[in-house]
Amino acid sequence: MEIRQADVGFALLLRVLAVLVAVGSLQLDIGWGMNGPKGGFFPFWLAVGLGLCCLVILVQALRSTSPTSRQPLIRLGGWVPLLKVAGPATAMVTLTEIIGLYLAAALYIGFYMRWIGKHHWLLVLAVSIGVPLSSYLIFDKWFLIPMPKGWWGGHLSL
Repeated sequence: MEIRQADVGFALLLRVLAVLVAVGSLQLDIGWGMNGPKGGFFPFWLAVGLGLCCLVILVQALRSTSPTSRQPLIRLGGWVPLLKVAGPATAMVTLTEIIGLYLAAALYIGFYMRWIGKHHWLLVLAVSIGVPLSSYLIFDKWFLIPMPKGWWGGHLSL
């Protein structure tokens, strides 16, 4: 896939997203009330702005005659670094649904620090336990904002 094709495809995809947000905002009322803007006001106008930006990107991509626009989006071997980031991130999102945010975050941080960063095990354990634990204490205990616990995470409580 060429850079130009990617620009066109991404602009069209974002345009669809902008339309969906605008339609959803209309259901919330985009007007101005006694106390200020209604629930759909800001999302609607952000969607309008996003839609206009998408049109600009689309026009620029279609009119481009630059030789760089004909270059491949990702060169041979360029997928490896992308997959090293996307793979563990996808696994974390999937695991969050099953085992909860904090345990998934601990596994993600530990795996990523050791595999990509090649950090010492002691640092990996300290950070991968410390960050989710402090997040749990701040969000669940201090601010009383429950984070996703997963299918069996409700049984884990401190």
